[in-house]
Amino acid sequence: MGRQRRPRPRRLAAKLRQVRASLGLTQEGMFERLGDTGTSLRPGHIGEFETDRREPNLLVILAYSRVMSVTGGGEFLECLLDDRINLPDKLPADPRKEKILREAAPTGKAKKKR
Repeated sequence: MGRQRRPRPRRLAAKLRQVRASLGLTQEGMFERLGDTGTSLRPGHIGEFETDRREPNLLVILAYSRVMSVTGGGEFLECLLDDRINLPDKLPADPRKEKILREAAPTGKAKKKR
């Protein structure tokens, strides 16, 4: 039985970089803001995540989603992981006021606004 790489979000690295830049943080500052993730996270990993040289584990991605929200509840986890969803324009964002917008469907058909 062969080993296949599991699917990864193609836009994750760019989104993590966007999160840090939107918050006005250096890589060191982002490391400090993420706090204790219960993993072996190091300051140098931030740049590796942002350049797609290292894949963050789920606990680190959850920490990023908590940093994105004014509530700290991780409500934007789906925005990080789903390539079809854009990040909020301004961070940290209030999930009660933020609308999650999806890009055009993979078939090329855009969803109608109501």
